[in-house]
Amino acid sequence: MLRTHTCGELRTDHIGQEVTLSGWVENIRDHGGTVFIDVRDRYGRTQVVTSPEEGQEVLAVAESLRGEDVVQIRGVVARRLEGKDNPKLATGQIEVRATNIHILNRADTPPFYPHQEEMAGEDLRLKYRYIDLRREAMQRTLLLRSRLIKAMRDYFAEHDFIDVETPILGRSTPEGARDYLVPSRVHWGKFFALPQSPQLYKQILMIAGYDRYVQIARCFRDEDLRADRQPEFTQLDLEMSFVDADDVMGIIDGLMVRLARDFLGIELSAPLPRMSYDEAMRRFGSDAPDLRYGMEIVDCTELARQTAFRVFRGAVDAGGHVRGIKVEGRAGEFSRKRIDELTDFVKNDFGAKGLAWFRVEPDGALWSPISKNLEEATLAGLKQAFAAQPGDLLLLLADSWEVTCKGLNGLRRRLAGELQLYNPSDMHFSWVVDFPMFEFDHDLGRWVAMHHPFTAPLDEDLSYLSAAPQRCRAKAYDLVINGYEAGGGTIRIHDAQVQQTVFQLLGLSPEMAKERFGFLLDALRYGAPPHGGIALGVDRLVMLFAGLDNIRDCIAFPKTQRAMDLMTEAPGEVDPAQLHELHIQIEPKPITK
Repeated sequence: MLRTHTCGELRTDHIGQEVTLSGWVENIRDHGGTVFIDVRDRYGRTQVVTSPEEGQEVLAVAESLRGEDVVQIRGVVARRLEGKDNPKLATGQIEVRATNIHILNRADTPPFYPHQEEMAGEDLRLKYRYIDLRREAMQRTLLLRSRLIKAMRDYFAEHDFIDVETPILGRSTPEGARDYLVPSRVHWGKFFALPQSPQLYKQILMIAGYDRYVQIARCFRDEDLRADRQPEFTQLDLEMSFVDADDVMGIIDGLMVRLARDFLGIELSAPLPRMSYDEAMRRFGSDAPDLRYGMEIVDCTELARQTAFRVFRGAVDAGGHVRGIKVEGRAGEFSRKRIDELTDFVKNDFGAKGLAWFRVEPDGALWSPISKNLEEATLAGLKQAFAAQPGDLLLLLADSWEVTCKGLNGLRRRLAGELQLYNPSDMHFSWVVDFPMFEFDHDLGRWVAMHHPFTAPLDEDLSYLSAAPQRCRAKAYDLVINGYEAGGGTIRIHDAQVQQTVFQLLGLSPEMAKERFGFLLDALRYGAPPHGGIALGVDRLVMLFAGLDNIRDCIAFPKTQRAMDLMTEAPGEVDPAQLHELHIQIEPKPITK
Protein backbone atom coordinates (compact mmCIF):
# COMPACT_ATOMS: atom_id res chain seq x y z
CA MET A 1 0.00 0.00 0.00
CA LEU A 2 1.53 3.30 -1.10
CA ARG A 3 -0.55 5.34 1.35
CA THR A 4 -2.87 4.81 4.30
CA HIS A 5 -4.22 8.37 4.35
CA THR A 6 -4.39 11.39 2.07
CA CYS A 7 -2.51 14.60 2.77
CA GLY A 8 -5.71 16.36 3.81
CA GLU A 9 -7.10 13.69 6.09
CA LEU A 10 -5.13 13.61 9.33
CA ARG A 11 -6.47 15.31 12.48
CA THR A 12 -5.78 15.28 16.22
CA ASP A 13 -7.79 12.03 16.42
CA HIS A 14 -4.93 10.32 14.55
CA ILE A 15 -2.22 11.33 17.04
CA GLY A 16 -0.02 8.35 17.87
CA GLN A 17 -0.97 6.37 14.77
CA GLU A 18 1.63 5.16 12.28
CA VAL A 19 0.65 6.36 8.80
CA THR A 20 1.91 6.38 5.24
CA LEU A 21 1.43 9.43 3.01
CA SER A 22 2.26 9.87 -0.66
CA GLY A 23 2.34 13.13 -2.58
CA TRP A 24 4.36 16.00 -3.99
CA VAL A 25 6.92 18.04 -2.08
CA GLU A 26 5.68 21.63 -1.89
CA ASN A 27 8.12 23.28 0.53
CA ILE A 28 11.30 22.26 2.37
CA ARG A 29 12.55 24.26 5.35
CA ASP A 30 15.80 23.37 7.12
CA HIS A 31 15.86 24.74 10.68
CA GLY A 32 19.33 23.86 11.84
CA GLY A 33 19.18 20.10 11.42
CA THR A 34 15.41 19.74 11.73
CA VAL A 35 13.82 19.59 8.26
CA PHE A 36 10.17 20.48 7.69
CA ILE A 37 8.54 19.20 4.50
CA ASP A 38 5.07 20.17 3.23
CA VAL A 39 3.67 17.20 1.29
CA ARG A 40 0.68 17.84 -0.96
CA ASP A 41 -1.95 15.93 -2.88
CA ARG A 42 -5.35 17.04 -4.19
CA TYR A 43 -6.92 16.53 -0.76
CA GLY A 44 -4.68 18.94 1.12
CA ARG A 45 -1.29 19.45 2.70
CA THR A 46 0.48 17.85 5.68
CA GLN A 47 3.61 19.00 7.47
CA VAL A 48 6.25 16.31 7.82
CA VAL A 49 9.16 16.69 10.27
CA THR A 50 12.44 14.82 10.39
CA SER A 51 15.33 15.40 12.78
CA PRO A 52 18.55 13.65 13.84
CA GLU A 53 16.54 11.54 16.31
CA GLU A 54 15.00 9.65 13.36
CA GLY A 55 18.48 8.81 12.05
CA GLN A 56 20.95 10.40 9.67
CA GLU A 57 19.74 8.31 6.72
CA VAL A 58 16.20 9.77 6.88
CA LEU A 59 17.58 13.24 7.48
CA ALA A 60 19.92 12.99 4.48
CA VAL A 61 17.03 12.02 2.18
CA ALA A 62 14.93 14.92 3.53
CA GLU A 63 17.76 17.38 2.90
CA SER A 64 18.08 16.16 -0.70
CA LEU A 65 14.45 16.80 -1.62
CA ARG A 66 13.38 19.44 -4.13
CA GLY A 67 10.05 21.00 -4.97
CA GLU A 68 7.62 18.71 -6.86
CA ASP A 69 9.54 15.51 -6.05
CA VAL A 70 7.08 12.65 -5.51
CA VAL A 71 7.62 11.00 -2.14
CA GLN A 72 6.26 8.34 0.18
CA ILE A 73 6.44 9.19 3.90
CA ARG A 74 6.08 6.74 6.76
CA GLY A 75 5.85 8.15 10.26
CA VAL A 76 3.83 8.80 13.40
CA VAL A 77 1.19 11.51 13.77
CA ALA A 78 2.06 14.01 16.52
CA ARG A 79 0.65 17.21 17.96
CA ARG A 80 2.38 20.33 16.69
CA LEU A 81 4.43 22.27 19.19
CA GLU A 82 2.51 24.84 21.21
CA GLY A 83 1.98 28.04 19.26
CA LYS A 84 2.86 26.39 15.93
CA ASP A 85 -0.67 25.53 14.74
CA ASN A 86 -1.59 26.64 11.22
CA PRO A 87 -5.31 27.65 11.19
CA LYS A 88 -5.23 27.98 7.38
CA LEU A 89 -4.79 24.19 7.03
CA ALA A 90 -7.29 21.49 7.90
CA THR A 91 -4.25 19.48 9.08
CA GLY A 92 -2.79 22.49 10.85
CA GLN A 93 -2.83 21.04 14.37
CA ILE A 94 -0.76 17.95 13.61
CA GLU A 95 2.44 16.89 11.89
CA VAL A 96 3.92 13.58 10.82
CA ARG A 97 7.29 12.71 12.31
CA ALA A 98 8.96 10.73 9.56
CA THR A 99 10.63 7.40 10.17
CA ASN A 100 11.18 6.69 6.48
CA ILE A 101 11.21 8.81 3.31
CA HIS A 102 11.13 7.04 -0.03
CA ILE A 103 11.55 9.09 -3.21
CA LEU A 104 9.10 7.71 -5.76
CA ASN A 105 10.19 10.10 -8.51
CA ARG A 106 12.62 12.98 -8.82
CA ALA A 107 11.29 16.15 -10.49
CA ASP A 108 13.22 18.51 -12.74
CA THR A 109 13.06 22.17 -11.81
CA PRO A 110 9.62 23.18 -13.15
CA PRO A 111 9.04 26.35 -15.23
CA PHE A 112 6.79 27.51 -12.38
CA TYR A 113 5.58 26.14 -9.07
CA PRO A 114 1.89 25.38 -8.46
CA HIS A 115 1.97 27.12 -5.08
CA GLN A 116 3.78 30.30 -6.14
CA GLU A 117 1.85 33.45 -5.26
CA GLU A 118 2.27 35.19 -8.63
CA MET A 119 0.57 33.05 -11.24
CA ALA A 120 2.51 32.24 -14.41
CA GLY A 121 1.32 33.56 -17.78
CA GLU A 122 -1.51 31.67 -19.43
CA ASP A 123 0.51 30.34 -22.38
CA LEU A 124 3.12 28.89 -20.02
CA ARG A 125 0.42 27.37 -17.82
CA LEU A 126 -1.29 25.78 -20.84
CA LYS A 127 1.98 24.39 -22.20
CA TYR A 128 2.76 22.76 -18.82
CA ARG A 129 -0.86 22.03 -17.97
CA TYR A 130 0.07 18.98 -15.88
CA ILE A 131 1.83 21.35 -13.48
CA ASP A 132 -0.87 24.01 -13.64
CA LEU A 133 -3.53 21.41 -12.78
CA ARG A 134 -1.73 20.86 -9.45
CA ARG A 135 -2.69 24.38 -8.35
CA GLU A 136 -5.23 24.39 -5.55
CA ALA A 137 -7.49 26.80 -7.43
CA MET A 138 -7.58 24.54 -10.49
CA GLN A 139 -8.29 21.46 -8.39
CA ARG A 140 -11.04 23.30 -6.53
CA THR A 141 -12.67 24.34 -9.82
CA LEU A 142 -12.54 20.88 -11.37
CA LEU A 143 -13.99 19.40 -8.18
CA LEU A 144 -16.82 21.95 -8.40
CA ARG A 145 -17.35 20.96 -12.02
CA SER A 146 -17.60 17.28 -11.09
CA ARG A 147 -20.05 17.98 -8.28
CA LEU A 148 -22.19 20.27 -10.47
CA ILE A 149 -22.47 17.63 -13.18
CA LYS A 150 -23.39 14.96 -10.63
CA ALA A 151 -26.03 17.25 -9.13
CA MET A 152 -27.51 17.86 -12.57
CA ARG A 153 -27.58 14.15 -13.37
CA ASP A 154 -29.27 13.42 -10.04
CA TYR A 155 -31.88 16.15 -10.59
CA PHE A 156 -32.89 14.89 -14.01
CA ALA A 157 -32.92 11.26 -12.87
CA GLU A 158 -35.40 12.30 -10.18
CA HIS A 159 -37.58 13.82 -12.91
CA ASP A 160 -37.68 10.67 -15.06
CA PHE A 161 -35.24 11.78 -17.77
CA ILE A 162 -33.44 9.08 -19.77
CA ASP A 163 -29.70 9.55 -20.38
CA VAL A 164 -29.03 8.68 -24.03
CA GLU A 165 -25.72 9.07 -25.87
CA THR A 166 -25.88 10.42 -29.42
CA PRO A 167 -23.26 10.00 -32.17
CA ILE A 168 -20.05 12.00 -32.39
CA LEU A 169 -19.58 11.14 -36.07
CA GLY A 170 -22.56 12.52 -37.95
CA ARG A 171 -23.54 14.42 -41.06
CA SER A 172 -22.59 18.03 -41.83
CA THR A 173 -25.68 20.22 -41.57
CA PRO A 174 -25.89 24.03 -41.61
CA GLU A 175 -26.53 25.09 -38.01
CA GLY A 176 -24.85 28.49 -37.87
CA ALA A 177 -21.15 27.82 -37.17
CA ARG A 178 -18.57 25.92 -39.19
CA ASP A 179 -18.38 22.17 -38.73
CA TYR A 180 -15.25 20.26 -37.84
CA LEU A 181 -14.99 17.70 -40.63
CA VAL A 182 -13.63 14.13 -40.40
CA PRO A 183 -12.69 12.46 -43.70
CA SER A 184 -13.94 8.94 -44.28
CA ARG A 185 -11.30 6.42 -45.33
CA VAL A 186 -13.77 3.85 -46.67
CA HIS A 187 -16.13 6.28 -48.45
CA TRP A 188 -14.05 8.18 -50.98
CA GLY A 189 -14.56 11.96 -50.96
CA LYS A 190 -17.07 11.91 -48.12
CA PHE A 191 -16.87 13.36 -44.62
CA PHE A 192 -18.36 13.02 -41.20
CA ALA A 193 -18.92 16.14 -39.11
CA LEU A 194 -18.41 16.47 -35.38
CA PRO A 195 -21.69 17.59 -33.78
CA GLN A 196 -22.29 21.28 -33.08
CA SER A 197 -25.06 19.93 -30.84
CA PRO A 198 -27.16 16.75 -30.67
CA GLN A 199 -30.10 18.78 -32.03
CA LEU A 200 -31.42 16.47 -34.73
CA TYR A 201 -30.77 13.27 -32.80
CA LYS A 202 -32.68 14.47 -29.77
CA GLN A 203 -35.62 15.46 -31.96
CA ILE A 204 -35.55 11.96 -33.42
CA LEU A 205 -35.62 10.56 -29.87
CA MET A 206 -38.79 12.57 -29.19
CA ILE A 207 -40.40 11.18 -32.35
CA ALA A 208 -39.32 7.71 -31.17
CA GLY A 209 -41.24 8.18 -27.92
CA TYR A 210 -38.44 8.87 -25.40
CA ASP A 211 -40.28 11.86 -24.00
CA ARG A 212 -37.61 13.01 -21.52
CA TYR A 213 -34.03 12.83 -22.81
CA VAL A 214 -30.90 14.25 -21.17
CA GLN A 215 -27.17 14.01 -21.93
CA ILE A 216 -23.90 15.60 -20.91
CA ALA A 217 -22.86 16.11 -24.52
CA ARG A 218 -19.56 17.01 -26.15
CA CYS A 219 -20.00 19.55 -28.96
CA PHE A 220 -17.69 21.12 -31.53
CA ARG A 221 -17.81 24.40 -33.45
CA ASP A 222 -15.09 25.79 -35.67
CA GLU A 223 -15.60 29.45 -34.81
CA ASP A 224 -13.61 32.45 -33.62
CA LEU A 225 -12.91 32.21 -29.91
CA ARG A 226 -13.05 34.52 -26.88
CA ALA A 227 -12.68 34.25 -23.12
CA ASP A 228 -16.00 32.41 -22.66
CA ARG A 229 -15.94 30.20 -25.77
CA GLN A 230 -14.07 27.06 -26.83
CA PRO A 231 -13.98 25.02 -30.08
CA GLU A 232 -14.97 21.90 -28.14
CA PHE A 233 -17.29 22.30 -25.22
CA THR A 234 -19.68 20.44 -22.95
CA GLN A 235 -23.37 21.09 -22.64
CA LEU A 236 -26.21 19.70 -20.60
CA ASP A 237 -28.60 18.80 -23.39
CA LEU A 238 -32.24 17.92 -22.83
CA GLU A 239 -35.47 17.50 -24.76
CA MET A 240 -39.07 16.95 -23.68
CA SER A 241 -42.27 15.91 -25.48
CA PHE A 242 -45.80 17.24 -25.03
CA VAL A 243 -44.52 20.51 -23.56
CA ASP A 244 -44.60 24.22 -24.21
CA ALA A 245 -41.93 26.83 -23.40
CA ASP A 246 -43.19 27.26 -19.83
CA ASP A 247 -42.67 23.55 -19.15
CA VAL A 248 -39.06 23.58 -20.34
CA MET A 249 -38.21 26.79 -18.49
CA GLY A 250 -39.96 25.40 -15.41
CA ILE A 251 -37.76 22.30 -15.25
CA ILE A 252 -34.66 24.52 -15.56
CA ASP A 253 -36.01 26.91 -12.92
CA GLY A 254 -36.09 23.96 -10.52
CA LEU A 255 -32.54 22.99 -11.43
CA MET A 256 -31.23 26.53 -10.90
CA VAL A 257 -33.01 26.80 -7.54
CA ARG A 258 -31.28 23.59 -6.40
CA LEU A 259 -27.83 24.46 -7.75
CA ALA A 260 -27.93 27.99 -6.35
CA ARG A 261 -28.96 26.67 -2.92
CA ASP A 262 -26.50 23.78 -2.78
CA PHE A 263 -23.45 25.45 -4.32
CA LEU A 264 -23.88 29.17 -3.67
CA GLY A 265 -26.05 29.28 -0.56
CA ILE A 266 -28.56 31.45 -2.45
CA GLU A 267 -32.31 30.94 -2.23
CA LEU A 268 -33.89 31.65 -5.61
CA SER A 269 -37.61 32.06 -6.17
CA ALA A 270 -39.21 30.22 -9.07
CA PRO A 271 -40.27 31.06 -11.66
CA LEU A 272 -37.18 33.07 -12.51
CA PRO A 273 -37.78 36.61 -13.86
CA ARG A 274 -38.50 36.92 -17.59
CA MET A 275 -38.31 39.71 -20.13
CA SER A 276 -38.88 39.77 -23.86
CA TYR A 277 -36.06 40.15 -26.36
CA ASP A 278 -37.46 43.52 -27.44
CA GLU A 279 -37.49 44.78 -23.85
CA ALA A 280 -33.93 43.56 -23.23
CA MET A 281 -32.62 45.34 -26.33
CA ARG A 282 -34.55 48.51 -25.53
CA ARG A 283 -33.47 48.73 -21.88
CA PHE A 284 -29.98 47.20 -21.99
CA GLY A 285 -28.85 46.89 -25.62
CA SER A 286 -28.20 43.16 -25.19
CA ASP A 287 -30.17 39.91 -25.37
CA ALA A 288 -28.12 38.73 -22.37
CA PRO A 289 -28.27 41.73 -20.01
CA ASP A 290 -26.41 41.83 -16.71
CA LEU A 291 -29.13 42.75 -14.21
CA ARG A 292 -26.91 43.08 -11.13
CA TYR A 293 -26.89 46.85 -11.66
CA GLY A 294 -29.03 49.53 -13.33
CA MET A 295 -27.68 52.09 -15.83
CA GLU A 296 -30.55 51.39 -18.22
CA ILE A 297 -30.64 52.88 -21.70
CA VAL A 298 -32.75 56.00 -22.21
CA ASP A 299 -34.14 56.66 -25.70
CA CYS A 300 -33.97 60.34 -26.73
CA THR A 301 -34.79 59.84 -30.40
CA GLU A 302 -38.03 61.85 -30.41
CA LEU A 303 -36.36 64.65 -28.49
CA ALA A 304 -33.47 64.66 -30.98
CA ARG A 305 -35.94 64.87 -33.85
CA GLN A 306 -36.89 68.36 -32.66
CA THR A 307 -33.41 69.85 -32.42
CA ALA A 308 -31.39 71.67 -35.07
CA PHE A 309 -28.14 70.12 -33.75
CA ARG A 310 -26.75 68.40 -36.82
CA VAL A 311 -25.24 65.32 -35.10
CA PHE A 312 -28.49 64.35 -33.37
CA ARG A 313 -30.91 65.45 -36.04
CA GLY A 314 -28.87 63.93 -38.86
CA ALA A 315 -28.78 60.51 -37.19
CA VAL A 316 -32.55 60.53 -36.67
CA ASP A 317 -33.30 61.75 -40.21
CA ALA A 318 -31.18 58.86 -41.51
CA GLY A 319 -33.38 56.38 -39.65
CA GLY A 320 -31.09 56.09 -36.64
CA HIS A 321 -31.56 56.65 -32.91
CA VAL A 322 -30.20 58.81 -30.12
CA ARG A 323 -29.89 56.79 -26.91
CA GLY A 324 -27.79 57.01 -23.80
CA ILE A 325 -26.99 55.89 -20.27
CA LYS A 326 -26.55 57.79 -17.00
CA VAL A 327 -23.60 57.32 -14.68
CA GLU A 328 -25.20 58.33 -11.43
CA GLY A 329 -23.28 60.69 -9.13
CA ARG A 330 -19.82 59.86 -10.53
CA ALA A 331 -19.20 62.68 -13.04
CA GLY A 332 -16.33 64.02 -10.93
CA GLU A 333 -14.36 60.82 -11.64
CA PHE A 334 -14.35 61.40 -15.40
CA SER A 335 -11.57 63.60 -16.74
CA ARG A 336 -11.54 64.69 -20.35
CA LYS A 337 -8.85 62.06 -20.98
CA ARG A 338 -11.05 59.32 -19.58
CA ILE A 339 -14.01 60.42 -21.69
CA ASP A 340 -11.75 60.44 -24.75
CA GLU A 341 -10.80 56.84 -23.91
CA LEU A 342 -14.50 55.90 -23.79
CA THR A 343 -15.01 57.66 -27.12
CA ASP A 344 -12.22 55.64 -28.72
CA PHE A 345 -13.70 52.50 -27.15
CA VAL A 346 -17.13 52.90 -28.78
CA LYS A 347 -15.56 53.94 -32.08
CA ASN A 348 -12.99 51.16 -32.35
CA ASP A 349 -14.96 48.29 -30.79
CA PHE A 350 -18.49 49.02 -32.01
CA GLY A 351 -18.17 51.31 -35.04
CA ALA A 352 -19.85 54.31 -33.42
CA LYS A 353 -19.31 57.73 -35.02
CA GLY A 354 -18.65 59.37 -31.67
CA LEU A 355 -19.77 59.81 -28.08
CA ALA A 356 -21.73 62.81 -26.80
CA TRP A 357 -21.52 63.55 -23.10
CA PHE A 358 -23.00 65.94 -20.56
CA ARG A 359 -22.06 66.66 -16.97
CA VAL A 360 -24.76 67.83 -14.58
CA GLU A 361 -23.42 70.87 -12.76
CA PRO A 362 -24.16 71.72 -9.09
CA ASP A 363 -26.82 74.20 -10.24
CA GLY A 364 -28.52 71.44 -12.28
CA ALA A 365 -27.43 72.72 -15.70
CA LEU A 366 -26.12 70.33 -18.36
CA TRP A 367 -22.61 71.18 -19.48
CA SER A 368 -20.68 69.79 -22.43
CA PRO A 369 -18.55 71.10 -25.26
CA ILE A 370 -21.68 70.72 -27.42
CA SER A 371 -24.10 72.39 -24.97
CA LYS A 372 -23.90 75.68 -26.88
CA ASN A 373 -25.20 73.93 -30.01
CA LEU A 374 -28.40 72.72 -28.31
CA GLU A 375 -31.56 74.64 -27.60
CA GLU A 376 -32.58 75.21 -23.98
CA ALA A 377 -35.68 73.10 -24.58
CA THR A 378 -33.53 70.20 -25.78
CA LEU A 379 -31.20 70.45 -22.78
CA ALA A 380 -34.19 70.55 -20.45
CA GLY A 381 -35.68 67.56 -22.26
CA LEU A 382 -32.47 65.56 -21.86
CA LYS A 383 -32.32 66.37 -18.17
CA GLN A 384 -35.92 65.26 -17.71
CA ALA A 385 -35.53 62.08 -19.80
CA PHE A 386 -32.58 60.90 -17.69
CA ALA A 387 -33.98 62.24 -14.39
CA ALA A 388 -30.53 63.81 -14.13
CA GLN A 389 -29.23 65.21 -10.85
CA PRO A 390 -26.09 67.22 -10.00
CA GLY A 391 -23.01 65.00 -10.25
CA ASP A 392 -24.46 62.70 -12.93
CA LEU A 393 -22.75 61.99 -16.25
CA LEU A 394 -24.80 61.37 -19.40
CA LEU A 395 -23.29 59.40 -22.30
CA LEU A 396 -25.16 59.33 -25.64
CA LEU A 397 -24.74 57.71 -29.03
CA ALA A 398 -26.40 58.97 -32.23
CA ASP A 399 -26.28 56.10 -34.68
CA SER A 400 -28.13 53.07 -36.05
CA TRP A 401 -30.19 50.93 -33.68
CA GLU A 402 -27.60 48.15 -33.87
CA VAL A 403 -24.65 50.44 -33.09
CA THR A 404 -26.44 52.15 -30.19
CA CYS A 405 -27.31 48.75 -28.74
CA LYS A 406 -23.80 47.35 -29.02
CA GLY A 407 -22.04 50.54 -28.02
CA LEU A 408 -24.19 51.33 -24.98
CA ASN A 409 -24.13 47.71 -23.84
CA GLY A 410 -20.33 47.80 -24.10
CA LEU A 411 -20.15 51.08 -22.18
CA ARG A 412 -22.56 49.79 -19.55
CA ARG A 413 -20.52 46.63 -18.93
CA ARG A 414 -17.18 48.42 -18.92
CA LEU A 415 -18.26 51.18 -16.56
CA ALA A 416 -20.02 48.79 -14.19
CA GLY A 417 -16.72 46.95 -13.75
CA GLU A 418 -14.53 50.05 -13.52
CA LEU A 419 -16.87 51.79 -11.08
CA GLN A 420 -17.56 48.58 -9.09
CA LEU A 421 -21.32 48.97 -9.37
CA TYR A 422 -21.99 45.38 -8.28
CA ASN A 423 -20.65 42.77 -5.92
CA PRO A 424 -18.69 40.20 -7.99
CA SER A 425 -20.08 37.41 -5.80
CA ASP A 426 -23.71 38.35 -6.57
CA MET A 427 -25.62 36.10 -8.97
CA HIS A 428 -28.67 37.10 -11.01
CA PHE A 429 -30.69 34.51 -12.94
CA SER A 430 -33.35 35.43 -15.52
CA TRP A 431 -34.89 34.46 -18.85
CA VAL A 432 -35.03 36.34 -22.14
CA VAL A 433 -37.92 35.11 -24.31
CA ASP A 434 -39.75 35.74 -27.61
CA PHE A 435 -36.70 36.22 -29.82
CA PRO A 436 -37.07 37.15 -33.48
CA MET A 437 -37.41 34.04 -35.60
CA PHE A 438 -35.11 35.38 -38.33
CA GLU A 439 -32.53 38.03 -39.02
CA PHE A 440 -31.53 39.33 -42.44
CA ASP A 441 -27.99 38.59 -43.59
CA HIS A 442 -27.01 41.38 -45.98
CA ASP A 443 -23.92 39.50 -47.18
CA LEU A 444 -26.01 36.46 -48.17
CA GLY A 445 -28.97 38.58 -49.24
CA ARG A 446 -31.49 36.38 -47.42
CA TRP A 447 -33.03 35.53 -44.09
CA VAL A 448 -31.16 33.30 -41.63
CA ALA A 449 -32.43 31.62 -38.47
CA MET A 450 -31.58 33.52 -35.29
CA HIS A 451 -31.40 30.25 -33.31
CA HIS A 452 -31.60 27.29 -35.71
CA PRO A 453 -33.89 26.25 -38.57
CA PHE A 454 -35.91 23.82 -36.40
CA THR A 455 -37.33 26.53 -34.11
CA ALA A 456 -41.11 26.91 -34.02
CA PRO A 457 -42.74 30.34 -34.46
CA LEU A 458 -45.16 31.71 -31.88
CA ASP A 459 -48.65 30.50 -32.74
CA GLU A 460 -49.93 34.06 -33.17
CA ASP A 461 -47.07 34.86 -35.57
CA LEU A 462 -47.45 31.83 -37.81
CA SER A 463 -49.16 33.92 -40.50
CA TYR A 464 -46.03 36.13 -40.75
CA LEU A 465 -43.82 33.19 -41.65
CA SER A 466 -43.99 33.85 -45.38
CA ALA A 467 -45.65 37.26 -45.55
CA ALA A 468 -43.52 39.24 -43.07
CA PRO A 469 -40.60 37.21 -41.67
CA GLN A 470 -39.21 40.24 -39.83
CA ARG A 471 -42.33 40.26 -37.62
CA CYS A 472 -42.21 36.58 -36.78
CA ARG A 473 -41.18 35.73 -33.22
CA ALA A 474 -39.85 32.38 -32.10
CA LYS A 475 -40.73 30.06 -29.24
CA ALA A 476 -37.20 30.66 -28.00
CA TYR A 477 -35.79 31.29 -24.54
CA ASP A 478 -32.31 31.95 -23.16
CA LEU A 479 -31.18 31.53 -19.56
CA VAL A 480 -29.06 34.56 -18.59
CA ILE A 481 -26.75 34.64 -15.56
CA ASN A 482 -24.78 37.82 -14.79
CA GLY A 483 -24.88 38.98 -18.39
CA TYR A 484 -23.85 35.64 -19.90
CA GLU A 485 -26.05 33.35 -21.96
CA ALA A 486 -25.86 30.25 -19.78
CA GLY A 487 -28.24 28.24 -21.94
CA GLY A 488 -30.57 28.51 -24.88
CA GLY A 489 -33.52 26.52 -26.10
CA THR A 490 -36.62 26.51 -28.26
CA ILE A 491 -39.82 24.65 -28.91
CA ARG A 492 -39.25 22.76 -32.17
CA ILE A 493 -41.27 22.53 -35.32
CA HIS A 494 -43.14 19.22 -35.29
CA ASP A 495 -45.13 19.73 -38.50
CA ALA A 496 -43.35 18.66 -41.70
CA GLN A 497 -45.07 21.33 -43.83
CA VAL A 498 -44.11 24.18 -41.50
CA GLN A 499 -40.54 22.86 -41.42
CA GLN A 500 -40.45 22.81 -45.21
CA THR A 501 -41.73 26.41 -45.32
CA VAL A 502 -38.95 27.52 -42.99
CA PHE A 503 -36.34 25.73 -45.07
CA GLN A 504 -37.59 27.52 -48.21
CA LEU A 505 -37.45 30.90 -46.46
CA LEU A 506 -33.85 30.16 -45.47
CA GLY A 507 -32.91 29.51 -49.07
CA LEU A 508 -33.10 25.70 -49.05
CA SER A 509 -34.95 24.32 -52.02
CA PRO A 510 -37.08 21.17 -51.50
CA GLU A 511 -34.29 19.18 -53.14
CA MET A 512 -31.61 20.65 -50.87
CA ALA A 513 -33.78 20.15 -47.80
CA LYS A 514 -34.39 16.55 -48.78
CA GLU A 515 -30.69 15.94 -49.39
CA ARG A 516 -29.58 17.45 -46.04
CA PHE A 517 -32.51 16.81 -43.74
CA GLY A 518 -34.52 14.11 -45.47
CA PHE A 519 -34.40 11.81 -42.46
CA LEU A 520 -35.90 14.52 -40.23
CA LEU A 521 -38.63 15.46 -42.70
CA ASP A 522 -39.51 11.79 -43.11
CA ALA A 523 -39.57 11.28 -39.34
CA LEU A 524 -41.90 14.26 -38.85
CA ARG A 525 -44.45 12.50 -41.07
CA TYR A 526 -44.62 9.47 -38.80
CA GLY A 527 -46.30 10.93 -35.74
CA ALA A 528 -44.08 13.64 -34.26
CA PRO A 529 -45.26 14.97 -30.87
CA PRO A 530 -44.92 18.65 -29.88
CA HIS A 531 -41.48 18.89 -28.33
CA GLY A 532 -38.79 21.29 -27.21
CA GLY A 533 -35.68 21.52 -25.13
CA ILE A 534 -32.65 23.48 -24.10
CA ALA A 535 -28.88 23.19 -23.83
CA LEU A 536 -26.98 24.63 -20.86
CA GLY A 537 -23.29 25.39 -21.26
CA VAL A 538 -21.58 23.30 -18.58
CA ASP A 539 -18.24 25.10 -18.99
CA ARG A 540 -19.90 28.50 -18.67
CA LEU A 541 -21.99 27.41 -15.67
CA VAL A 542 -18.86 26.25 -13.87
CA MET A 543 -17.13 29.53 -14.75
CA LEU A 544 -20.02 31.53 -13.27
CA PHE A 545 -20.48 29.37 -10.17
CA ALA A 546 -16.72 29.46 -9.51
CA GLY A 547 -16.62 33.25 -9.88
CA LEU A 548 -14.15 33.11 -12.79
CA ASP A 549 -14.00 35.26 -15.91
CA ASN A 550 -12.17 32.87 -18.23
CA ILE A 551 -13.73 29.62 -19.41
CA ARG A 552 -10.31 28.04 -19.94
CA ASP A 553 -9.78 28.00 -16.17
CA CYS A 554 -12.62 25.52 -15.66
CA ILE A 555 -11.66 23.03 -18.40
CA ALA A 556 -8.93 20.49 -17.74
CA PHE A 557 -7.31 20.69 -21.18
CA PRO A 558 -8.57 23.78 -23.03
CA LYS A 559 -7.54 25.33 -26.31
CA THR A 560 -6.08 28.81 -26.69
CA GLN A 561 -7.92 31.64 -28.45
CA ARG A 562 -6.26 30.39 -31.64
CA ALA A 563 -7.78 26.93 -31.10
CA MET A 564 -4.44 25.30 -30.22
CA ASP A 565 -3.47 22.84 -27.49
CA LEU A 566 -0.07 24.14 -26.39
CA MET A 567 0.68 21.04 -24.31
CA THR A 568 0.27 18.44 -27.09
CA GLU A 569 0.93 20.97 -29.91
CA ALA A 570 -2.35 20.08 -31.58
CA PRO A 571 -3.35 20.56 -34.32
CA GLY A 572 -0.30 18.99 -35.90
CA GLU A 573 0.85 17.47 -39.15
CA VAL A 574 0.08 13.85 -40.01
CA ASP A 575 2.02 11.23 -41.91
CA PRO A 576 1.75 11.60 -45.73
CA ALA A 577 0.76 7.93 -45.95
CA GLN A 578 -2.26 8.62 -43.77
CA LEU A 579 -3.25 11.54 -45.99
CA HIS A 580 -2.91 9.29 -49.03
CA GLU A 581 -5.21 6.72 -47.44
CA LEU A 582 -7.80 9.45 -46.94
CA HIS A 583 -7.36 10.80 -50.49
CA ILE A 584 -6.35 14.21 -49.15
CA GLN A 585 -3.76 16.48 -50.73
CA ILE A 586 -2.44 19.54 -48.88
CA GLU A 587 -2.21 22.63 -51.06
CA PRO A 588 0.73 25.03 -50.58
CA LYS A 589 0.04 27.65 -47.95
CA PRO A 590 -1.17 30.85 -49.64
CA ILE A 591 1.21 33.78 -49.50
CA THR A 592 -0.28 36.72 -47.65
CA LYS A 593 0.96 40.25 -48.19
